[in-house]
Amino acid sequence: MSAIKTAAVIGGGIAGPVTALALRRAGIEATVYEAYENTADGLGGMLMVAPNGLNALEVAGVDQGLAGQPIHRMVMTDGRGRRMGEFGGLTGLPPSQVMWRADLYRAVRERAAAAGVRTVYGKRLAGVEETPAGVSAEFTDGTQVTADVLIGADGIRSTVRQLIDPAAPGPRYAGLLGFGAYSKAEVPQARQDTMYFALGEHAFLGYWPVPGGGTAWFGNLPYDEPLSAEQTRATPPAAWMRILREKFAGDVPGRDLLRGTGDDELLTFGGLEILPSVPKWYRGRTVLVGDAAHAPSSSSGQGASLAVESAVQLARCLRDIPDVRAAFATYEQLRRGRVEKVAAQAARTNSQKSMGPVATKITALLMPLATRTFLTPEKMFGWTHRYPIDWDAPVVPA
Repeated sequence: MSAIKTAAVIGGGIAGPVTALALRRAGIEATVYEAYENTADGLGGMLMVAPNGLNALEVAGVDQGLAGQPIHRMVMTDGRGRRMGEFGGLTGLPPSQVMWRADLYRAVRERAAAAGVRTVYGKRLAGVEETPAGVSAEFTDGTQVTADVLIGADGIRSTVRQLIDPAAPGPRYAGLLGFGAYSKAEVPQARQDTMYFALGEHAFLGYWPVPGGGTAWFGNLPYDEPLSAEQTRATPPAAWMRILREKFAGDVPGRDLLRGTGDDELLTFGGLEILPSVPKWYRGRTVLVGDAAHAPSSSSGQGASLAVESAVQLARCLRDIPDVRAAFATYEQLRRGRVEKVAAQAARTNSQKSMGPVATKITALLMPLATRTFLTPEKMFGWTHRYPIDWDAPVVPA
């Protein structure tokens, strides 16, 4: 039985409710405090949950209600539509699932509520203070709560991270803007169980056929100026679509997918960001989880999966290690090397998306040989997708 009985979880996105669910399974009562007044239903774009993330969600108790589209393989093409390489799924693992962030959010929120996790809205964190009884959180409305531990699951612009370490780094712009949409156009011979990645001459495009017809796509546009999602939306969608259609005008199938996309269908996500290595994940009885501690670029395809993994591993550590600081140190040791390796890989992927026409052509020439020899699915994805979490195994302090 854990020596920790209560936890205050700051942040009601995806990582927060999953953390609370995992803590509840560990025998710790957790309450989620969300800064906004309402839920985030309907917000956000598409994301991929990899097999390791699906496994961690199942451990946390979220194994029902995931409205995803299974992706069994990935295909890479050049800007002319010529296939450069193909990666199938890994033996013995379920396929990754692509889904709306809003659907994943709803599934974890509803599962948390069904399990008895309480979420309090309109609670924006102002400060944290250690007390003889544990740790106290003060909110901007003047209210306070006390718990044995406080967990910052408040995202890439985490308030908790800055309270732990005022010198902690913030997110860094990756040099790419993110867009996505549904297109009425269909790519000949494209399969619904396949995600396609096209290295165009001027920009990167990912796409997959959707049930019922049409194609979902996302694009990464090299852009010098870092723009937030709000700043990006200040430019009318029609103006961005003109730019995107120009950038993809010579690409297959980008040209046709953009032509089949209505201006009002465009989703703008702003600049892709990556969180540099965070020196301090915890202080006293306060600790970080998810994007607050580690946020690889969305190019990794692992952001949500890593957040869920960390939530479960943190709960295991608090379950088995009575000393809070020893539990936090063990949690960090379990997670830091893995998440930073994923972040480094995502940074390399970002550079490949914006490497220019000449380098893109060279990559298109070399990629087929690489995928036939050393870039096998197991070597590329085995270490991430096969990550095991044995909930019942006792955690040994670092």
